[in-house]
Amino acid sequence: MAKTIFEELGGKYERQGDYLIPCLTVPAEEEQPIGTWGQRHLDYLKQYRKVTYTNLLTSGRLNTYLADIDRQAQERFERLIESMKQAQGITERLKEENALEWVQHLNNIRACARETVNKEIIYN
Repeated sequence: MAKTIFEELGGKYERQGDYLIPCLTVPAEEEQPIGTWGQRHLDYLKQYRKVTYTNLLTSGRLNTYLADIDRQAQERFERLIESMKQAQGITERLKEENALEWVQHLNNIRACARETVNKEIIYN
């Protein structure tokens, strides 16, 4: 019996009843921690970009991709917070003088930065 392309590439079959089922495995990939941003992007891929999710998963690059997205999003988030704090004049002096107002401004800045990162990186 002639070898199939799958067998020529080193693949093997397993007999189950009257059928030969190919033994498929996903390539091993280095486990990297995935934070909140990466988890959000993973949920987005699973729900709205199923082909991209499947391609990344079967090629063994999903974890690396999500870790990279997480790193990019976190860096962008931190840069946005710093630039917004400078633009609005939020300083440590305000924190000393009126802590409640400082917290209100900082929470507002974080919410704006989170929305921007979600729009630019996570849900894009």
